[in-house]
Parts: sequence; C-alpha cells; structure tokens
Amino acid sequence: MASFALNEHYERFIQSQLESGRYNNASDVVRAGLRMLEDFEAARERWLLEEIPSRLEDIRRNPGKAVSLEDAFSRLEARHQAIVAKT
Repeated sequence: MASFALNEHYERFIQSQLESGRYNNASDVVRAGLRMLEDFEAARERWLLEEIPSRLEDIRRNPGKAVSLEDAFSRLEARHQAIVAKT
C-alpha cells in the first residue's frame, strides 16, 4: 500500500470534500483526483500526437491559415491583459 505526505492545503481540501458528503473517505478523494489526472494526461497526449500534427499538415497545405508569430503574441498579450484586468 502506498503512503503519501500531503501539505496542509491538500489535507484541508480533502477534509472539505469529505465534509461535502460527496466522498466516503480520503482514498475516494485521491482516486477521483487521479482519474481526473489520468483523463487530462490522455487528452494532452491525444492533442500532442493527433491534433498538433494534423493542424501542422493543414497549415502546410494551406499557408494562408497560419498566424504570424507577432499576431500570436499580440493575441496572447491581449488575453493576459484581460485576465489581469479581472483580478
């Protein structure tokens, strides 16, 4: 059986999940988190292995769909500024 040390933040989070009544014990909370991580990693791998190569091939076939690096950075900066403005 594995044993893990968690900091206070995660101990409080697990406790709050138990108090919500959604989970029966700490192991259920950890298993739920691991399932979510597993799903996230699978989606990330699909994105890297399937979506990125197909999008690159699409751009090679139709270069007009590409976004310049300058435009991409401008869009990212605008998103960042919008997020910062909300906080």
